Amino acid sequence: MPVPFAALRYRDFTAFALARFCATLSWQILTVGVGWHVYQITHDTLDLAFLGLCQFLPFFLLVLPAGQVADHADRRLVLIGAYLVEAICAGLLLWFTLAGVHAVWPAFLAMALFGVGRAFWMPAGQAMTPNLVPREAFPSAVAFNATLFQIGVIAGPALGGLLLLAGPHAVYGTALGLLTIVVAAVATIKPVRAALNTATFRCRDVLQGLHFVLHRRTVLGAISLDLFAVLFGGATAMLPVYASDVLHISPAGYGALRSAPGMGAALIAALLAIRPIERHVGRWMFSGVALFGLATIVFGLSKIFWVSMIALFLLGMGDMVSVFIRGLLVQLETPDHIRGRVSAVSSMFIGASNELGEFESGVTARWLGLVRSVVIGGLATLAVVATYLKIFPELRRMDRFPHAARDAEAAAAAAQPSNKTTGA
Repeated sequence: MPVPFAALRYRDFTAFALARFCATLSWQILTVGVGWHVYQITHDTLDLAFLGLCQFLPFFLLVLPAGQVADHADRRLVLIGAYLVEAICAGLLLWFTLAGVHAVWPAFLAMALFGVGRAFWMPAGQAMTPNLVPREAFPSAVAFNATLFQIGVIAGPALGGLLLLAGPHAVYGTALGLLTIVVAAVATIKPVRAALNTATFRCRDVLQGLHFVLHRRTVLGAISLDLFAVLFGGATAMLPVYASDVLHISPAGYGALRSAPGMGAALIAALLAIRPIERHVGRWMFSGVALFGLATIVFGLSKIFWVSMIALFLLGMGDMVSVFIRGLLVQLETPDHIRGRVSAVSSMFIGASNELGEFESGVTARWLGLVRSVVIGGLATLAVVATYLKIFPELRRMDRFPHAARDAEAAAAAAQPSNKTTGA
């Protein structure tokens, strides 16, 4: 039976988890502030789409090289550099706001810089977690990280909404302070380098992670399922519009809406930290994505605040199940010496689903109308689930995670009588 929160026995992991929690808070506060600030200036859903695109383009261009860097450099130093870049992003937004600039281009510039930082911290952070705890504590580490992440997703938007009452400068100043704490915490971790690391940095090795994913069908199916599900079901990108024009609520209510998916996800993450999923892995993953799609449809049709809150809560629950399984599957299937590059590919898929999903949601809302675009996105997510059930049967039939399946097979083999015992 897994020991709950076993990962907290390891000091470096604890510092790492604290840093990621503060980084999540700053990210959520910043995202809430920028989205609301930009929409109040222009009242144009297309500008919300461009916010997502500005983050995605530099992320997409840099994330694969960043994975190569994570496999050759000290992963701790990569994280420090990436978070410093994000601190500069928050500082620029604070500066522009205090200077009284009433334009949206500073927000686009700052979020592009944010995408640069994210391109480096995502693969380095994902690859670094298995280096901080032994294998038996890794499910606990994933679940605990997920729990803290979802607490940040809950508290961050709510705090961001309250800070907006004081003005965008309060949002950006708080994000800057949190990122300062992040850099200080990561600096206390011992150096972390990949096992079997080679000194030679070869450009062709950048694509090794992509090659690994394309030839490991369970990994490819897991991360691409998440890509298409969130790409089509990106309802949260339109929350500023729903809050302002559909539900007619205040910035504090908007912050509550942003927190609702995190509350649902946090509940599941806390349960998984105590009792991780060990059996029927494939069924759980597909069920989580299906719940995500159904909740997106309900949210799109709702014009009542509490119904929208419940739909977003269920959306977060479904998403957390998928995230937990994908995170364990990718890391446990990947050798450590290419884990940074494989994590970069996974991050690229996640980034595409989040930022491109925001862009897709903004564009379709402009073309088809707000409600219709969200509902169609939820229906498309369900169609993706149905398609993947057919084209990835091995993922649907997966019962245990890779290491657990191998351990069970080894135990079964050891329990069988040998040839010498039977006289065969």
